[in-house]
Amino acid sequence: MLKSMTGFGKATKEFDDKTINVEIRSLNSKSMDLSLRISNMYREYELGLRNEIAKLLERGKVDLSVYVESKHQELPVEVNTELAKEYHKKLKQLAQDLNEPTDNLLSQILKMPDVLKAERREPNENEWKDIMSVIKIAIDSINKFRDDEGKSIEKDFKRQIATIEDCLEKIKKFDTERIKHIRERISNNLNEMIGAEKVDKNRFEQELIFYIEKLDINEEKVRLKTHLDYFLKTMMEPAGGRKLNFIAQEIGREINTIGSKANDAEMQKLVVLMKDELEKIKEQTSNVL
Repeated sequence: MLKSMTGFGKATKEFDDKTINVEIRSLNSKSMDLSLRISNMYREYELGLRNEIAKLLERGKVDLSVYVESKHQELPVEVNTELAKEYHKKLKQLAQDLNEPTDNLLSQILKMPDVLKAERREPNENEWKDIMSVIKIAIDSINKFRDDEGKSIEKDFKRQIATIEDCLEKIKKFDTERIKHIRERISNNLNEMIGAEKVDKNRFEQELIFYIEKLDINEEKVRLKTHLDYFLKTMMEPAGGRKLNFIAQEIGREINTIGSKANDAEMQKLVVLMKDELEKIKEQTSNVL
């Protein structure tokens, strides 16, 4: 079954001491391109998280955001009380020596180095397990989104391949008549120009065979049908997006060759229709995992 690289997932879970919110979205990419938005306090777990996401999502431009809201009031900073007292003592003495007012010393002390320090709480293993449990719920959500998108793409592919196959069958019918018309047209032109009695029949047949061989598309028709069947078969393989893209390129080569050899207005119309369907396929293969 096909799986899209485009998706979105979200998960929220309440715990006794916190609420964890996770959002994850992905777009198509040739490889795993992961962007993390997570508090610096969890950086020691980042490598393991990246490896886990690469294993579960495989490929895509992935953007993961993790927000942890604590239910308890936490001081953002801590005060170095002993150092603040020492600053106060020195500054007060200095102010008295200089006969300066001492009523604004506290604001000055708080600006001194190392009096206020940002509090950095170290996470524990259980807290990270809680976060990972929510991340995995969000990943399950985005994978379901990707599966649903993949089903839609699969329907489009089958319809587009069927259209190309239908055009190919029509081309086969036109091709039989085309060779007959080419033979008749060349023969009539020669008869008009130099007269039927002056045409060397053996030489004419030799030259005609050589000319028709250049316009022959039997090999292209066979290869195109083979590529179309292979495309449908590959759709059933897991993570076959890259292979589908390569097969689509091969399909394009055969269609282009048929178009260059067709030499027939009705066949050219069918070639244009096949190219249009193939372009739709190429646009989607870049979005398939």
